[in-house]
Amino acid sequence: MKESVRFVVNGDPVEVLVEPGATLLECLRQDLGLTGSKQGCDKGDCGACTVLLDGRAVLACLVLARSVEGRRVTTVEGLAEAGRLHPLQEAFDTQGAAQCGFCTPGMLMSACALIEENDQPSRQDVREALSGNLCRCTGYTKILDAVVKAAGEVHQARAAPKGGGKP
Repeated sequence: MKESVRFVVNGDPVEVLVEPGATLLECLRQDLGLTGSKQGCDKGDCGACTVLLDGRAVLACLVLARSVEGRRVTTVEGLAEAGRLHPLQEAFDTQGAAQCGFCTPGMLMSACALIEENDQPSRQDVREALSGNLCRCTGYTKILDAVVKAAGEVHQARAAPKGGGKP
């Protein structure tokens, strides 16, 4: 018997009827049409399904949909704001960090969680944060470069004086 689950996805409240054993990934892709989070291994090994749950990176294939009642979920579709790409999306583009793009949403979401917590990560911090995300097309160097570049931009934006810098 299906259960009603209410939560917020990318800033919008939703209510979805889900099977008791349905995963968050199935709910996002099948019920809500948010296909950015990819269905890869279905056992938590590849990271392609990574989303943010209350700001923390989680593997949507391992989270039961009914467990997100009342919580906030952010998918790759929710990164861009007001028609502007997130600095991570921009950096992945300019640094050539994506090839086929299958792993990219999960990489972006893991990196986003890292930057929200630490906007000055070392390359080692980035490696650790992305260690659960697998890419089969490209070397990880460009991905690391992109995350470090985006983190620098986010840090700079946060450090900038508010209100145009005038007293």
